[in-house]
Amino acid sequence: MESRAKLFGHPLHQMLIVFPLGLLATALAFDAIQLVTGNGFWSVLAYWMIAAGIVMGLLAAPFGLIDWLAIPGGTRAKRVGALHGGGNVVVLFLYLASWLMRTSDPSAPEAPALVLAFVGGGLAMVTGWLGGELVDRLAIGVDDGAHVDAPSSLSTRRARD
Repeated sequence: MESRAKLFGHPLHQMLIVFPLGLLATALAFDAIQLVTGNGFWSVLAYWMIAAGIVMGLLAAPFGLIDWLAIPGGTRAKRVGALHGGGNVVVLFLYLASWLMRTSDPSAPEAPALVLAFVGGGLAMVTGWLGGELVDRLAIGVDDGAHVDAPSSLSTRRARD
């Protein structure tokens, strides 16, 4: 099933999700470094990575919703997509709560803020896997005529040609 929201022939959601995933995963890495070193500089970086990750997640979400709405009802893809999207909303709320808890002193997050971020990171791994399931196993967001010799998405020729 082809994506409904595209830029230059490629699904926008799939292009954009790399940013929140990367930013939020980097925030976790920086928090882990801070826990090991005790250097609050790393948590300040994590604070800003979380902020950027939330913004980018909010930017990616509507395009995922557009694609999900186009999936036929009663299908496994619709159910997996609902879990993927709903889980990612929870991920963003967990990170938002963690970010808000850090605002008074980003260099020294308290344990609950770190726990929320790490739980959000764990859930993001699950929802990321579900997103991969949608694309790789259920062909959501994949051009209907995709094949190993398909023309470039910038070409005027359709992939089925």
